[in-house]
Amino acid sequence: MEQNIGLASKKRFTLAWLGEKEWLAPALWFGLSILVAFKELAGPYINNYIIFKHVYLHTRALQPLYIAYPEYFDVNMYGPVFSMIIAPFTWLPDVVGAFIWMLCNAAFLYFAIRQLPLNRIQQNLVLIFASHELMAASSYWQLNPSIIACIIMSYVLIRQGREFWAAFFIVIGTLTKLYGVVGLAFFFFSNNRWKLIGSLLVWGLVLFALPMIISTPAYIVNAYKEWGEALVFKNNKNYQFDKGVLLQNICVQGVIQRVFHLKKLSNLWVLGPAILLFAGQYLFLKYRENRNYQLYLLCTTLIFTVIFSTSSESPTYIIAFPAACIWYVLQYPTKWVNAFFIFLLIGTSFSHSDLVTPWFKKNFVVPYALKAVPCAVLWLVLIWQVYTKQFLRIRTA
Repeated sequence: MEQNIGLASKKRFTLAWLGEKEWLAPALWFGLSILVAFKELAGPYINNYIIFKHVYLHTRALQPLYIAYPEYFDVNMYGPVFSMIIAPFTWLPDVVGAFIWMLCNAAFLYFAIRQLPLNRIQQNLVLIFASHELMAASSYWQLNPSIIACIIMSYVLIRQGREFWAAFFIVIGTLTKLYGVVGLAFFFFSNNRWKLIGSLLVWGLVLFALPMIISTPAYIVNAYKEWGEALVFKNNKNYQFDKGVLLQNICVQGVIQRVFHLKKLSNLWVLGPAILLFAGQYLFLKYRENRNYQLYLLCTTLIFTVIFSTSSESPTYIIAFPAACIWYVLQYPTKWVNAFFIFLLIGTSFSHSDLVTPWFKKNFVVPYALKAVPCAVLWLVLIWQVYTKQFLRIRTA
């Protein structure tokens, strides 16, 4: 069976020879991130990791989690349960802790991609094509690789009928960075929805209370309240592109605001139609057992999470870009598909890299949030493909 799948993949993918090299995917996936980690560790500071470490320290000391501190720049934006996730790393020297933290994030996403219902060559290609975007995310030490891993695992486990553990990943992703809530998009794939609902309630109570072990109930309840206030404040700040806030709001709304100088554009004008288009995919739920329909909805979910969020930054695209890679390996290798994927690869993954000239990046990519454009186009293509039932035309193997 594996041999037949491999032969089918050779015929389908122009770049199948890349996916056949078993060493290449893990080498690029971990190698690029390790290289950028060494580069950052050789610098004067590892700011984001220091922020994360202090989430645990401040929780233990019953100190506010969402204010500025002299030990680092910026402020924490993760939920109180993050204090328990980062806790094991805080006992290590900062350089060692940061490096292992990066590796764990990369390994978790690697594992999640390996669980997708794709053949081995397809999985390898996704890892190869997304490795540069992971490297970019790793240079910021952020949790985003684990957030997309949580979303993917929620889909995979629901598909496997393991609703209890699917609920765990949905809840921990939500209570850490809110993005995890999109795992609910796969709710209708479940054959045991009451079990999924019950599991969500159980894990919600357990993970909400978990940080109370190192603090107090009153502190955690108040911390969640402050977290909500901090997110609202940050969202309002993201709109201030005219005041030099250019590395936030890299989303569809950000592009429209910056290109047309609409400082007060309400997100409802963008998010409202997007939600309607996204919800329209559920009109085809009679195909919910179809693997390709499921994967298309997974892709639209991952991309939606980023391109319609005003909090999106360049490293947030590690959540969206693997979806572009999944979409690509599901397509037949026409010239149009290959050309469009090159546009996605350069316009998204390499747009903030040295591959793009500093002048173009400074004057166009960053000021106009152009990194969001390729994924936005792909999202519309995916929606159109679902609406026209093109997922039925893809052979499973």
